[in-house]
Amino acid sequence: MAECGASGGGSSGDSLDKSITLPPDGIFRNLENAKRFAIGGSLTKLAYYSTVQHKVAKVRSFDHSGTDTEQDHESPYEVSVQEEVSARLHFVKFENAYMEACLDFIRDHLVNTETKVIPATGGGAYKFKDLIEQKLQLRVDKEDVMTCLIKGCNFVLKNIPHEAFVCQKDSDPEFRFQTNHPNIFPYLLVNIGSGVSIVKVETEDKFEWVGGSSIGGGTFWGLGALLTKTKKFDELLHLASRGQHANVDMLVQDIYGGAYQTLGLSGNLIASSFGKSATADREFSQEDMAKSLLHMISNDIGQLACLYARLHRLDRVYFGGFFIRGHPVTMRTITYSINFFSKGEVQALFLRHEGYLGAIGAFLKGAEQDNPNQYSWGENYAGSSGLMSSSPELGPTQRARSGTFDLLEMDRLERPLVNLPLLLDPSSYVPDTVDLTDDALARKYWLTCFEEALDGVVKRAVASQPGSADAAERAEKFRQKYWDKLQTLRHQPFAYGTLTVRSLLDTREHCLNEFNFPDPYSKVKQRDNGVALKSFPRVVRALDALGWADRQLALAQGLLAGNVFDWGAKAVSEVLECDPQFGFEEAKRKLEGRPWLVDCYDKWLQRLQGTPHKCALIFADNSGVDVILGVFPFVRELLSRGTEVILACNSGPALNDVTYSESLIVAERIAAMDPIIQSALREERLLLTQTGSSSPCLDLSRLDKGLAVLVRERGTDLVVIEGMGRAVHTNYYAALRCECLKLAVIKNSWLAERLGGRLFSVIFKYEVPAE
Repeated sequence: MAECGASGGGSSGDSLDKSITLPPDGIFRNLENAKRFAIGGSLTKLAYYSTVQHKVAKVRSFDHSGTDTEQDHESPYEVSVQEEVSARLHFVKFENAYMEACLDFIRDHLVNTETKVIPATGGGAYKFKDLIEQKLQLRVDKEDVMTCLIKGCNFVLKNIPHEAFVCQKDSDPEFRFQTNHPNIFPYLLVNIGSGVSIVKVETEDKFEWVGGSSIGGGTFWGLGALLTKTKKFDELLHLASRGQHANVDMLVQDIYGGAYQTLGLSGNLIASSFGKSATADREFSQEDMAKSLLHMISNDIGQLACLYARLHRLDRVYFGGFFIRGHPVTMRTITYSINFFSKGEVQALFLRHEGYLGAIGAFLKGAEQDNPNQYSWGENYAGSSGLMSSSPELGPTQRARSGTFDLLEMDRLERPLVNLPLLLDPSSYVPDTVDLTDDALARKYWLTCFEEALDGVVKRAVASQPGSADAAERAEKFRQKYWDKLQTLRHQPFAYGTLTVRSLLDTREHCLNEFNFPDPYSKVKQRDNGVALKSFPRVVRALDALGWADRQLALAQGLLAGNVFDWGAKAVSEVLECDPQFGFEEAKRKLEGRPWLVDCYDKWLQRLQGTPHKCALIFADNSGVDVILGVFPFVRELLSRGTEVILACNSGPALNDVTYSESLIVAERIAAMDPIIQSALREERLLLTQTGSSSPCLDLSRLDKGLAVLVRERGTDLVVIEGMGRAVHTNYYAALRCECLKLAVIKNSWLAERLGGRLFSVIFKYEVPAE
């Protein structure tokens, strides 16, 4: 099923171009399953909801009845690839000139549509009403513009972690993304269309228009057309980007010969917009006049927004509308104005997807019977354009060529996502350790690293589906898609928010899924789990034979040695491919000796001599040796001490990380061999759950709601985060309200050097919250 919506503001001056016949390939994806639409705007925005068929890797325990016994199999379970259906939101933004061709394309490809109504908002509800009804034979229902904008804004702020950003002039890059506050309300929304509307948003459904101005985007456009004879909005901004406003504006220094110290006004502050034009005898350039006009409008809007923010005691102000449209020169001037008038107390925030807000809101209004707000949604990087550089310096012709179509796709997640209740301060939590947007050296290294790893990923993807005739062809398409994403991120690292190792890994997983490679490491995990299970009794017997203190050290070393088995790390995968006999004991010998790079083991040992923890939450990492010979013996020891354990594994596959479904089978096999694990599972002192994630990293602000409930109910007082992706690339600096163990082996020489260590250096970080 699919539902659709669209929106927009005023006209951009584009007329329908009947010579345009078809939109480019891949724009209206999965259109055959679309059900409902909405359209309109300065740039047309189309929204539709569809069901997407994709392949998933399923694991199933072998049937042990009759002759089908465990001895018949090297592996503990079988793997099959099945078809599943999931929900996806598609948002497409394109120039009005493409409207008729796009409507023809939609009409010709609609197969399963059931709706008879298109919710529409903004200028599109009026401008294209007759054309839409004629082409699609569907009725257009006009939705309230402001309601749709606010619904759309709430949706992106709740579901896209790096949605909001600030604009910092002279920074490289100049966009700095903000981590979304867990409570997005209240905020001020300043929508700059033809005029300016200022709305205070207090809850999901409660908002109030508090003010506005007739001096907005239409004023800039209209006066600009009169001053420069330029009729195109983008061309005006292009002129402004090359202008010098001081040639037209009267500055404070033009009146006082410098700064006005008594009032604290700097000399380069604008005292009078266009002030020099009244007395000068010369002609002014179009560029200078456009720049002066842009400053005049932006400063007025900025001061007005600042006054309303202070009046209502709000420090978060989001700007949107066709006046913004991602233009850096516009965002810079508004940011300067807000900073100046608020003395830095109010922040001007912009949105990656501000152009989609009305379309998203129209969709939500039209789909209320399906209650889309009860779900969590995640951006599909494989099908989304990302925030493109729309700098007017490119020139309007280049902008038209490169930005004719813009895409956003959101996948509905199986379960709602929430914060880990144990975060010390959810509003300041940042999952990622290094911001590659900000760190140019690290960015260059990791982008190159992912490029160089691409051949290996393609090879692994093909090998995972030996019976598929088109696996090689699909793998090549994956290669090209992911390569293109990496090149985009080289030039525009802010495209999908803050660039991090996590976002690079997640983008790769999204691209693999796009071409039906749901779990390239499924066979590897199947084999590794089978081999490790055979060694489990021997490892446990050896541990039980040790004295208490020696056993605690051996358990810690076992956790660390298990973490070596990470197929996502080049240094490890090369060893594992060249030496199939490389095992648990060999991994122990790879570890650096104590003292480790980060060594809090003595502090941890001292804590273990005290009262047992009530409940431990453990985030597991890799399949095979890691979870079976490293994590489960550690779990067994905690259970023996009287500590309950919640073992959290990925909901979906990523690299060779253990998934929740795999962990259930592994735990069942271990329970058959070990009475401690068996009784703990039976008595629910050991609980297996899913994280809600399909990433090699860990975002503690987006975890499965069921996991969060368990953490509260069981009184969790210890969190164990294991692995380089979860404990180093993410959460290295995460602060919790309970004790926390962060364990990892550094399997990347560049990262090890950055941290002051070497390959296979150890992180054993034990943290206790301040009283």
